[in-house]
Amino acid sequence: MTDVIFLSIVIPAYNEEERIGQTLRRIREYLARQDYAAEIIVVDDGSRDRTAETAADALRGMKNGRIIKRSKNIGKGCSVREGVLQSQGELILFTDADLSTPIKELDRFVHWIREGFDVIIGSRAYPESDIQVRQKYFRELMGKTFNAFVRLLLVKGIPDTQCGFKLFRGDVARRIFPLVKTKGFSFDVEVLYLCRLSEYKIKQVPVCWRNCPPSRVRIVKSSVQMFLELVKIRRRYKKMDRISERRAS
Repeated sequence: MTDVIFLSIVIPAYNEEERIGQTLRRIREYLARQDYAAEIIVVDDGSRDRTAETAADALRGMKNGRIIKRSKNIGKGCSVREGVLQSQGELILFTDADLSTPIKELDRFVHWIREGFDVIIGSRAYPESDIQVRQKYFRELMGKTFNAFVRLLLVKGIPDTQCGFKLFRGDVARRIFPLVKTKGFSFDVEVLYLCRLSEYKIKQVPVCWRNCPPSRVRIVKSSVQMFLELVKIRRRYKKMDRISERRAS
């Protein structure tokens, strides 16, 4: 990768009228201090409020800022996938609309890309992670339980797959995301599984993180949906593993 980079920032958003404006202003202020070019892509996943209009106001005057507006709500995974596939960046950052991980953390992520890693993921699971505002106990417990299943079934060695702050080399993201079929919140798991399968180098980085309620994740409904998605991912690639084993024999 050259020293001069072009960065794509992909932000999925669903009913984020109250937060998306401030998030985009913070990102633009950060980018104004950098020596590289960037684009911001907000993917509005069928919001029922003024998310798209508010985002457009916050991006006004930015040459490489745009909104992708979906006609109906399909899922976070689909939104990130569409944003990635329409991006132009040499590097691609996916971040949540609430900016729970501050955009300034990107400095350290770019450093690790320059050190030869392909995918850099934020992690809240390390002692060095700075958790400034924690989630409620039950929500945090559900997250830990989900990740235990993730490590058991699919992705070992990654204690936090769901932190919404991930940086990819552009060529890697554009190879991986067309293969991703998970529409909902568990898409991160499939992305990381495919990266491991493709032998891309993944770096986990402890980050500053601040819980920003209200969350779009509903404890019972979303937990059931995420677990079912996890089972589907496992079945999908287990079937592929069996096909590969038959071919090898």
